[in-house]
Amino acid sequence: MKRVVALTEAGRRLGERLAAALDDAELWYRPEPFVERVQQAFQAGDALIMICATGIVLRAIAPVIISKRQDPPVVVLDEAGRFVVPLLSGHEGGANELARQLAELIDAQLVITTANPYLQPVYCVGMGCERGCETSELHGLLETSLASAGLGLVQIDSINSIDLKADESGLIALGEMLDKPFRVFDRQRLHKEDALLSTRSDYVFDTVGVYGVAESAALHAARVLTGNTPELVLAKQKSKRATCAIARAYPSLDKQP
Repeated sequence: MKRVVALTEAGRRLGERLAAALDDAELWYRPEPFVERVQQAFQAGDALIMICATGIVLRAIAPVIISKRQDPPVVVLDEAGRFVVPLLSGHEGGANELARQLAELIDAQLVITTANPYLQPVYCVGMGCERGCETSELHGLLETSLASAGLGLVQIDSINSIDLKADESGLIALGEMLDKPFRVFDRQRLHKEDALLSTRSDYVFDTVGVYGVAESAALHAARVLTGNTPELVLAKQKSKRATCAIARAYPSLDKQP
């Protein structure tokens, strides 16, 4: 749910335009009690589109902020609709993308302050599987994972795994079928991503020597391609015999075409 919050008459008029144009959006004009209702919406996971001063927003939500991986997106606009600023959860929560949509709707200036917001991220898939896993199962898991992450196959650079899977016929065939490179990395390189994993599996470590094949491979592939620190877009997903994760990293300016 998107909550469009306005505090002035000019803000209300802008808020009506936004609420009418957006899916699943509701306008709150001078909600009372203001702080309590805004905090409740924030804690419920609602996206906040605040047409008011940034300071007002910060003072209202500061007590309930948890982390960039959990907090919903918060976007601030001035009442004249000249500027749109993603304030909280830019990359992870989707505030940057929401702000872009709003700026396009009202022909406003988008002001993004997070690192490298104007660069296109590189997305990489990591996959692990039991020996002999069918290509159809791998393909199905990949499609489900992409849908969960809101991504399309065209955005994916490559499919990646541990070097123990270099001869895995299902993964090789998947890469060929989708016309995506299939790359593998040894355990030493995958261990560089241990701190970025969403979970660590002792069972997987005892079996193949890393704490998570899919997440580690996705993260490391994105790091290699960009030279920058990667992040998980989609934590490990499972099917009966396979796992899949998606990571991204932002290229440096000097690597842009």
